[in-house]
Amino acid sequence: MTDASRVPLYFYGLFMDADLLREKDAAPANIRRVSVPGWSLRIGRRATLVRQAGARSHGMLMELTHDEIDRLYAEPSLIAYRPEPVLAENEDGSVVAALAFNLPVPPAPHERNAAYAEKLRALAQRLSLPADYIASIE
Repeated sequence: MTDASRVPLYFYGLFMDADLLREKDAAPANIRRVSVPGWSLRIGRRATLVRQAGARSHGMLMELTHDEIDRLYAEPSLIAYRPEPVLAENEDGSVVAALAFNLPVPPAPHERNAAYAEKLRALAQRLSLPADYIASIE
């Protein structure tokens, strides 16, 4: 497929790991660190984003084909996630319209998955996301 058939996706959970996506037969392109204002990370069993004024989530923007996206989100543990538009800010200040896959009903604030949070913190550190953001992942 051509680059024109690729869709920019904002990843904020373990799919920020391009190697993991490659293991799932995806070929992410144009990979870069970004942040999305107005959204905060919430971890229940897995990660999701919730709207929150003044918040900022950090992650990776990657381009995938429609087929790759369909395969990724067909997994049983991800089937509840739905795409919604976000505006991702590149490190140079430019903005890219992208899709982020979120749960329509986020986990309750008291829900926690310590093992997932630990893996996500380690990945965020490896990807050089901001230290204060990494520290906030719980």
